[in-house]
Amino acid sequence: MNMIINNSLMVPIYEQIVDQIKTMIRNGELKENDNLPSVRALSKELKISALTVKKAYDSLEEEGFTVTVHGKGTYVAAANPELLLEEQKKELEADLELAVQKGRRYGISDEDIRALFELILEG
Repeated sequence: MNMIINNSLMVPIYEQIVDQIKTMIRNGELKENDNLPSVRALSKELKISALTVKKAYDSLEEEGFTVTVHGKGTYVAAANPELLLEEQKKELEADLELAVQKGRRYGISDEDIRALFELILEG
């Protein structure tokens, strides 16, 4: 599985795994009934704790993106890519809202916030 973990991000590693798997499902790289790597195999590949991978897999299962069959592995559940994209857009919207609120608390004008946003997009 082609994943990149960034230890310098403020995002927990398990969330990075969850986000990347959701994106792979949305992009069609992972399809319904595809088998995910075992917890041990992925933890070894990414050089992280098996507990971290387990937490990510548990989170994906709770959200309905995967199904775990005891003794057989974790599989991609049936997913609607459009619904997944909408969910990800909602999460992004909430994060952007927090960033705007923070900027306003700091006294930064909306114009400057927009300019910062444009710089980040170009980055």
